[in-house]
Amino acid sequence: MNDRLSKINIPEYQKIIDLARQYTEDAKYYLDKGDVDTAIVDIAYAEGLLDAVLIINNKDPDSDISKKVFVGGTFDIIHPGHIEFLREASRLGRVYVSVARDKNSEKIKGRKPINDEEQRLEVVKSIRYVYDAFLGDEKDFIKSVERVKPDIIFLGPDQHVNIDEFKKELEKRGINAEIVKMPERINKWKHSSTTSIINEIVSRYCKS
Repeated sequence: MNDRLSKINIPEYQKIIDLARQYTEDAKYYLDKGDVDTAIVDIAYAEGLLDAVLIINNKDPDSDISKKVFVGGTFDIIHPGHIEFLREASRLGRVYVSVARDKNSEKIKGRKPINDEEQRLEVVKSIRYVYDAFLGDEKDFIKSVERVKPDIIFLGPDQHVNIDEFKKELEKRGINAEIVKMPERINKWKHSSTTSIINEIVSRYCKS
């Protein structure tokens, strides 16, 4: 929050900005005291004040302060690997998730997703690291990128993309985003992929 405050310089609204800064300090105080509820209320007030100042001045609260981070995926059976991926993305900015349509997921993975697209979208929207989520385009993946106009496109370790070709296609559409790839899957859990979960279920409950 202090980083966000430091990037705003609108002198005529300095009193409001100072008030937001005070709410931020109050939030730290109450958090240190263990009063999480009051801390959340204070930080929400601070965020609301800053958003209002930016909107009044015809500025987008998202793009002017935080970088937009685009991620895409199926997110079928949510597991710790998904959470770690989204957590890493959130360290770079506000995370916008394009959830794969059922048809596209089946085409890529060779099987229908367990959960349909609306259910998968609802689950992804509820994850704390996600700022916004929506269903991707059925025919053109890059239309989803165009919708967000991200600063960063964050790829998972299992998303195998020709980076150079991808960049060229983005540039053709006027998208100048940095592409960052998560280097490796974090395998500190028994199941860090949807496939391993499905295989475990089959081995346990589908024995002849």
